[in-house]
Amino acid sequence: MTTYSVLFVCMGNICRSPTAHGVFRHKVFEQGLANKILVDSAGTHNYHPGSPPDERSQAHAVKRGYEFSDLRARQINTEDFEQHDLILVMDMDNLALVQKDCPPMHQAKIRRLTEFCSNHDTAVVPDPYYGGAHGFDHVLDLVEDACEGLLQHVKTKVS
Repeated sequence: MTTYSVLFVCMGNICRSPTAHGVFRHKVFEQGLANKILVDSAGTHNYHPGSPPDERSQAHAVKRGYEFSDLRARQINTEDFEQHDLILVMDMDNLALVQKDCPPMHQAKIRRLTEFCSNHDTAVVPDPYYGGAHGFDHVLDLVEDACEGLLQHVKTKVS
């Protein structure tokens, strides 16, 4: 059986990337593809190792039916570049950091999550950490949109 692995990456792995991880995992499960599509997340920085996602991210996600309190922050590592088929970053800073650390043979795996958006025209998923509640809802809006397009893309890889 062919499996396909997706890694979501932001800075600290407590807001954006676990939100994307949780939303995409939910959509994969709903489609009955959990045995074919693997989902993970990591941060470019090791600010919060072992910490659960930001409580605000979780609270806003639960209102939309997503549960990801089981996730724990970790930093991206060299094995991630080999293990994952697609590495999706949230913004340009994370893109630059991931590209800098990625071996040349795996560079093509790195993309921005927002490339998969169909209803939003933005290059990045902005960091909501220092903002208010609106930022977390905006992140969810972008992530939900991107994850729909991403799911369609990944389904072509596993079917």
